Amino acid sequence: MTFKSKILNEDEVRRALTRIAHEVIEKNKGTDNLCFVGIHTRGISLAKRLVDLVEKFEGKRVAMGILDITLYRDDLTEIGLQPRVRETRIPFDLNGKAVVLVDDVLYTGRTARAALDALIDQGRPSRIYLAVLVDRGHRELPIRADFVGKNLPTSKSEVVKVKTQEDDGEDAVELWEMEET
Repeated sequence: MTFKSKILNEDEVRRALTRIAHEVIEKNKGTDNLCFVGIHTRGISLAKRLVDLVEKFEGKRVAMGILDITLYRDDLTEIGLQPRVRETRIPFDLNGKAVVLVDDVLYTGRTARAALDALIDQGRPSRIYLAVLVDRGHRELPIRADFVGKNLPTSKSEVVKVKTQEDDGEDAVELWEMEET
């Protein structure tokens, strides 16, 4: 792959997450029954930051869980014979909660669909919101994000890489071009 450009730097990522946190609080009318669930891998880092921001703004810590969607993917047979299943940990009752499902990039919508299936297997939330740092378009399913840090129209030959301090040692969103074969 060939690097094309840096779409968001550290400050822009921070501002996008700050805006999303404020929008979540406003849409939910506070923090009552609010919780966040991050999708492996970078959705977890982003969800932790959103929880911290909500606490900073509202003075109340909301619950957070992590979700692995591996076994809910519709392309499981294409991943390989031994897909890497990671931990799902939702240490609270989802029933009646307003859940903010957090992921780094929204593309075809298939990850979000798998996450919805996995989440519903854990309980019956009163509401599920979807928050993403980047929406790059090209939806294959009728799914949209409620909260978006950056809308970034892309071509199918481009790759959006989200980097987080926790996972990659820096905060950034980069655009890459796939090599032609």
